[in-house]
Amino acid sequence: MPASRIVLIRAVNVGGAKLPMARLREIAADLGASDVSTYIASGNLLCTPPGDADRFDRSLEQAIADEFGYIREVISRTPDEVETAVAAFPFGESRHGHVYFLTGTPDADAAAAFCATDFGNGERLAVIGDDLHIDYPEGAGASKLTPAKIARGLGVTGTGRNLRTCRTLVERARA
Repeated sequence: MPASRIVLIRAVNVGGAKLPMARLREIAADLGASDVSTYIASGNLLCTPPGDADRFDRSLEQAIADEFGYIREVISRTPDEVETAVAAFPFGESRHGHVYFLTGTPDADAAAAFCATDFGNGERLAVIGDDLHIDYPEGAGASKLTPAKIARGLGVTGTGRNLRTCRTLVERARA
């Protein structure tokens, strides 16, 4: 039986990459997903995909590219995986804590070097499995740590969500 997924789409509704959440729900349903819902307009989709989750993610990426003309990574996790990532956050209860869900596991040496980099605002970084944990003491908006720097430094892309959003997504996925 297919399991529910938290589907995260990178960088939508920023920088001109518009993706109406109502249309995202329709696309997911057209691809065979059930129990489809979205949470806030930043590319958070909750659903039960048909069959293989990775195949669904790639199909959703392609459908978005075909309709909207831009490529954005689609990364999904089970509610348990997101809950585990939040529980593993190594910097305590941070007001500006984020989990950056990666498309794969980065090389250990690259991850260690990247996490030791000073980005200028006291960010603390830790890679745990397929997730980059970030504490932004001054807030994410004040940071010079960008998705492009993450991709170059780790060799994989991803998308970030703050801890509060992660917890809410888990709650909604289980409701």
